[in-house]
Amino acid sequence: VQLQASGGGLVETGGSLRLSCRTSIFDFDDYVIGWFRRAPGKGREFVVGISWTGRSTYYLDSVKGRFTISRDNAKNTVYLQMYTLTPEDTAVYYCAVRVGTSSYYTPINYDYWGKGTQVTVSS
Repeated sequence: VQLQASGGGLVETGGSLRLSCRTSIFDFDDYVIGWFRRAPGKGREFVVGISWTGRSTYYLDSVKGRFTISRDNAKNTVYLQMYTLTPEDTAVYYCAVRVGTSSYYTPINYDYWGKGTQVTVSS
């Protein structure tokens, strides 16, 4: 499984960005595609995830109401729309796939990772 994240960049506080995670075609019975981020000097943090059906989504509390995850199965792509960005959102953002039913919140449970895309929010 291969994942390619893109869409990062530099924005001002209050700005918006849309990240994309394009995946290779795969077929698992149950999986979650998640977005994580790693801010400078911090560990990898779960941000948002979406189930394989698209019917369930999971959000970090601090991004609820500002970030929206969606998927386009025809394009094998998951999107992360981010609004009202703050400097605290500055990080490298990664997308990943968790196969099975373990906690979606924990990075170690994810099996496949893409390279990150840098998001920088200036104050």
